[in-house]
Amino acid sequence: MTMILVSYDGSADAQAAIDRAAQLMPGAQATVLSVWESYAHMLAWSGSVGMGLGAVGTSADVERVDAASRTAALATATEGAQRATTAGLIAQPRSEGRDAGIADTILTVAADIDAGVVVMGTRGRGGVTSFLLGSVSHAVVQHADRAVLVVPSPAVADRRRASAHRATVPA
Repeated sequence: MTMILVSYDGSADAQAAIDRAAQLMPGAQATVLSVWESYAHMLAWSGSVGMGLGAVGTSADVERVDAASRTAALATATEGAQRATTAGLIAQPRSEGRDAGIADTILTVAADIDAGVVVMGTRGRGGVTSFLLGSVSHAVVQHADRAVLVVPSPAVADRRRASAHRATVPA
């Protein structure tokens, strides 16, 4: 049976991805992945490494921030795995720290569990995150060595259907 890797951040798009995976592959085994980012990685990405470390304080403070991020990611993955199980998949949660890009982390985990397909939404939680996660789904598709199912945003898909319907209905 094919193993599914679902990239999950708790957003409506990620929820829709789980629901669609369960519709298309009922009873399949799934790993629901939430990627977390270390404090040092966040600072490096933002370009404020030198100033940011002083703002947090000691290495014990940084470790607490990372532990909180890791715990939150596992809670998100667990929520996603529960949703997947309710939807009809055999799911387990997994959180993974980001070593490189988020897309790279997703693809590394996909290889690690020998996933037959990676399932993800097109966008994440909104705003800048939505833009960034849209680029994550694009990067996963561009660099994957296995099948990728990208589920469109429910809100965007609804608007597109309504627009297409209006275009075909005579006035």
